[in-house]
Amino acid sequence: MSVFSGMSRPMKAAGVALVGVAIIAAVIGGISALSGGDGSNEAGPSGTATQPGTSGGTSQPPTSPSSPPPSSTSTNPSPTPPSPTTPPPGQPTSGQPGQPGGDQQAGNKWVTVRVFNNSLIKDLAERAAADFRGSGWTVNEVGNYSQGTIPVTTAFYRPGTDEEAAAKQLAQEFGIKAEPRFPGIAGASPGVIIIVTKEYESGHKGS
Repeated sequence: MSVFSGMSRPMKAAGVALVGVAIIAAVIGGISALSGGDGSNEAGPSGTATQPGTSGGTSQPPTSPSSPPPSSTSTNPSPTPPSPTTPPPGQPTSGQPGQPGGDQQAGNKWVTVRVFNNSLIKDLAERAAADFRGSGWTVNEVGNYSQGTIPVTTAFYRPGTDEEAAAKQLAQEFGIKAEPRFPGIAGASPGVIIIVTKEYESGHKGS
């Protein structure tokens, strides 16, 4: 005898519907039980799937590591040009080209000088020689010149030799003339020959 026997037709229809709902619920429950073993697909509190190791919610993209600061390249300072060497005290300094510099002047003074008196003033040659020696010149002979009359005090030299530069430098220092040797002394011993006259005593001595 059927469980629906004795019931009215509406009641039978409702009972059949309830049985169908129960069967569908049982089927859904079985499927859920079978698929519930995988915890990785469980829904989070907000209904979104969570990844292992996260506390739920929308996962944030991994933060990219900060880029290392650019390495600074050290630049070597430009080399300093060397400073000009200063000669030690007591050493002569070089003169400019075309000018009688310190070393050139000192070099000229190795040339020997001979001084002769062509006046009536006694010891004038000795006094002139003392002046020249005081300026660094080497005077190796002092005497008289009586072979003629020389107009003014003059330093005589042999052209093309070291005597020329020395005579011109000496003449510049002492305010006298410098000229090539004349025939009367052309064959004399090497060295600058200075013949002093009376005007040297009058104040024409070198500066």
